[in-house]
Amino acid sequence: MKKRSDPRHKIRVQTFKTLFEKNFRPELKIDKSSTAGQIIDKQKEIDSLIKKNAPVWPVSQITPTDLTTLRQAIWELLFNKKKEPFKVIIDEAVEIAKQYGSETSGSFVNGVLGSILKSKFKMQKLK
Repeated sequence: MKKRSDPRHKIRVQTFKTLFEKNFRPELKIDKSSTAGQIIDKQKEIDSLIKKNAPVWPVSQITPTDLTTLRQAIWELLFNKKKEPFKVIIDEAVEIAKQYGSETSGSFVNGVLGSILKSKFKMQKLK
């Protein structure tokens, strides 16, 4: 298992913190080429995936920590050109959700990401 001192984990946590801050400070300037900037650029597409895969929870009712974690993980899973194994991305997202969210954040994030991956693989099989 990875350690919190792992450079990739530190980068993910810093990106999470930047995106989280942006929720409360919309005027915050973020470089478009940074990971956070690229996630913000895809936010509408990502949010529509969250709506589809967590229909019981409207995006406006998802806690900011869980929503930020989901946006970051979904971007890594589906939009990032540098691919890492799905399991690694989901594990990192669950760890961040547990660290910064509530006691149910980890399972919620895991469930939504699992649903997105299942639907993605179904679509690929249909093609």
